Amino acid sequence: MKHFLLDTNIVIDFLTDRRPYSLVAAKLFDYSEKGKVKLHLTAVSYNNTYYIIKKLTSHKETIRILKELESITNTIATTHEVIKKALDSEFRDFEDAIQYYTAKTEKKLDCIVTRNISDFKLSKISVLTPEEAVGLIASTSR
Repeated sequence: MKHFLLDTNIVIDFLTDRRPYSLVAAKLFDYSEKGKVKLHLTAVSYNNTYYIIKKLTSHKETIRILKELESITNTIATTHEVIKKALDSEFRDFEDAIQYYTAKTEKKLDCIVTRNISDFKLSKISVLTPEEAVGLIASTSR
């Protein structure tokens, strides 16, 4: 089974049905439901996702959505060491640096899935678009 870290943009695409991006994001979650991939999120994805979803609905509904998300994904802790590395990194976006250094703590990860590939050009972990990730799962599921 493959293990993918989802960048926050993929999660938000899925949860807010942000078209056309939500269609391929939904395929990733569908593959996860079918046991073909394990999806991982960093802890920082939850507060970023909360911020966006809360604009669209109530606090109570946002928390319900995040609880459901948490039940179908694995959350990777963002530690003090991760923050130090992110602060000292040459990533242009601090949130992406946190995502990356958190991902590095999870040895099972095969890749980071994001729509913003260029944000992870310093990554030593493979980085795929959602379409590439879906294609990889489909090719290994045959």
